Amino acid sequence: MRKLIIVLFVLAFSITAQAQSRSTNSTSYKTALGIKVWDGGGISLKHFFNERNAGELIGYFWRHGFRLTGLYEIHGPISGAPGLKWYIGPGAHIGTYSDGHHHHNDNHHHHSHASIGIDGVIGLDYKFNQAPINLSLDWQPSFEFTDGHGFNGSWGGLGIRYTF
Repeated sequence: MRKLIIVLFVLAFSITAQAQSRSTNSTSYKTALGIKVWDGGGISLKHFFNERNAGELIGYFWRHGFRLTGLYEIHGPISGAPGLKWYIGPGAHIGTYSDGHHHHNDNHHHHSHASIGIDGVIGLDYKFNQAPINLSLDWQPSFEFTDGHGFNGSWGGLGIRYTF
């Protein structure tokens, strides 16, 4: 996964270096690519459709599986804090994971499961002035419909992205 993250950062830096209309003297951005730090880790791509509305696609990876989450985020400014915005919105996810358990004879069995559910997000988003860096911190509660997992309040994390 580290190699994939490095490749994505190199690609983002190359694309940005070739762009002639990029402005780093702004506290806003159109698109950002980076990582999301959580119990595992993920790759995050965020794109603004207009000043207030954005979409975020997150591919989470951890030792038991993979989860792809799509979020629709509504942003609003925070007075007196240039570059800082709050956001909230709905989303959905799909994924796969495996779990294992021991039987009385110490045999270890793995079971694979599909995952599908709905998500919400609430958080803060900050774009540094004079630098193409964006940070976000959020909570992403979700509800899974498969295998009776129900509510999960442990998703979210710290996003660190390169803006272009």
